[in-house]
Amino acid sequence: MTKLSVRERELFLAEPHIAALSVSAGPERGPLTVPMWYQYEPGGEAWVLTEAASLKARLIAAAGRFSLMVERTAPTTRYVSVEGPVTRTIPETDELLREITERYLPPEKVPDYLALAKTFSEQVVIYLRPERWLSSDLGPN
Repeated sequence: MTKLSVRERELFLAEPHIAALSVSAGPERGPLTVPMWYQYEPGGEAWVLTEAASLKARLIAAAGRFSLMVERTAPTTRYVSVEGPVTRTIPETDELLREITERYLPPEKVPDYLALAKTFSEQVVIYLRPERWLSSDLGPN
């Protein structure tokens, strides 16, 4: 088992994994944990796009922070978890919607998804400043 270097963990988080987003759900509750698309560039902030009225958006606003965890199982089992404060929440823009859609979908699927996304209720972009990191490469499977 090997802890990842700062560069390795940032590059791994920058890959287009599906994250497990976790946020406190309040006293006497476990955290809300849901799969999420996210965006991250090494050295910067991570962000997620979600419906403004969603439970996760409300819980993130109340907690003021959240976590993202990404993993893979091949060629080795590796994970990165990052936790930190919300730095800002802004309304969705066409540019950010396109950016995150192009990160996860093949080019031929992007136009249809963008059209569908315009039918969703109000969306917001929530930014996280990475403050605490956990990471490891567990070696050969």
